[in-house]
Amino acid sequence: MMDILFLLLGSFAILGAIGMVGFHQPVHSALSLILTILALAGLFALLSASFLFMVQIIIYAGAILTLFIFIIMFLNVKEANLPKEPNKNITLFLGSIALLPFNFLILRAFSKMPLHVNPVDSDFGKIKPLGMELFTQWLLPFELISILLLVALIGAVVLGRKDEA
Repeated sequence: MMDILFLLLGSFAILGAIGMVGFHQPVHSALSLILTILALAGLFALLSASFLFMVQIIIYAGAILTLFIFIIMFLNVKEANLPKEPNKNITLFLGSIALLPFNFLILRAFSKMPLHVNPVDSDFGKIKPLGMELFTQWLLPFELISILLLVALIGAVVLGRKDEA
């Protein structure tokens, strides 16, 4: 049963990622990103990582993507303002063909992995070890990414603001 759920959630994550890149409308791409994030949350739930599952649902799918969709709608991008991409399907096809050797390398690496499974630590997915790791080893990158996201958000609002003449 767990294998079927894993394959189903993995398929949803891959389909959402393909939709995010493939859709022409930004809102549709953002909705595909929500599908991908929800599938990843389900994968965390299968790993019994309850904190990471909740973070994926509440923070990413709930707050950040809602903010993305709000900004996309705030910018009010019309169909006429979107770039014309007449060869997008051909580009996606050629890009996927170019990535086939990389996929074969990944499959080869998976085939050489040992089949025995190591037991998971008892505190896997709990809040305290994650917080200790995040705020001791990864504090500077964590804060720099938050500043980068804030600057990107401000830049999107400034670029999307209508000039009042």
